Amino acid sequence: MTETATFGGGCFWCIEAAFEEIDGVDGVTSGYAGGHAEDPSYREVCAGTTGHAEVVQVTYDPSVITYEELLEVFFTVHDPTQLNRQGPDVGTQYRSIVLYHDDEQRELAASYIEALDEEGGYDDEVVTELEPLETFYRAEEKHQDYFAKNPNDAYCSMHAQPKIDKVREKFAEKIEA
Repeated sequence: MTETATFGGGCFWCIEAAFEEIDGVDGVTSGYAGGHAEDPSYREVCAGTTGHAEVVQVTYDPSVITYEELLEVFFTVHDPTQLNRQGPDVGTQYRSIVLYHDDEQRELAASYIEALDEEGGYDDEVVTELEPLETFYRAEEKHQDYFAKNPNDAYCSMHAQPKIDKVREKFAEKIEA
């Protein structure tokens, strides 16, 4: 039986590629959530007019990887203290957000964020939003598995590859064989 988690932390190409490395992750789908427009396009979301964030929906086997471990991966591959940006990507569409699917995910994510702030691992406060998932819109096909299809893309080389490297190093025991 699989479960689903939804995260946004900058460009979905980068977050998707990082989660695809993890054993127990059955699939990662890039998309849009957290906004007000119905069935938005990439162009509309990038324009910042829909209220949506670029997100990934992660389908996983909880007997192999837990939601808490997914949170750890998520908070490792992006900077949760940057408000409405990640690296060169600026705007609310690149905000740090956890979109929970049920009360258990909400509680686990809230506790994780609180612990990050209490531990003082960051110079600034964590600004990750925690919201219920209302609707997930799958991104256009060209955005699915973007890094795998475009490994030599300059943006991917500069921004996705370092996230993948970080995951491979920090979570070596969780990397899919």
